[in-house]
Amino acid sequence: MLTRKGKYGLKAMLTLTREHGSGPVLIGDLAEHDAIPKKFLENILLTLKHRGLVQSKKGPHGGYQLGRPPDRISVGDVIRALDGPLALVSCVSQTAYAPCEECVTEHDCAVRRVFQQVRDETARILDGTTLLAAAQAPPPSDALGPHPIELGGAQ
Repeated sequence: MLTRKGKYGLKAMLTLTREHGSGPVLIGDLAEHDAIPKKFLENILLTLKHRGLVQSKKGPHGGYQLGRPPDRISVGDVIRALDGPLALVSCVSQTAYAPCEECVTEHDCAVRRVFQQVRDETARILDGTTLLAAAQAPPPSDALGPHPIELGGAQ
């Protein structure tokens, strides 16, 4: 499940995407705009800065801005930076693989096969969706019920 840290971080990155090219955004303005507690946002932005996803600038015209163009940062980049691997079980993780203790053989494990598909589809969508594409996705016309959104390529 997406953590609050991951969700807030993604919200902040999408706001920075919409402001891209307008200069740095003050952390207080970002926190207020996205309804994120300022101290929590400071920690989130520090993590994103260490991963090269944002840059900070000090001084009177300082603040935060994207570390790369928004068409070169994927939603998957942000989620992995803040929440870690996308895989729900460690035996299918590409970044934090660990065998399951109870598995006799991974090759025959039906649970692993299911969660491999979940991980692959999650990665396909999140890695195939740039911040620019996510920020430009139109809002649903009807707030009731699910709406298909073309993210991460054709479905």
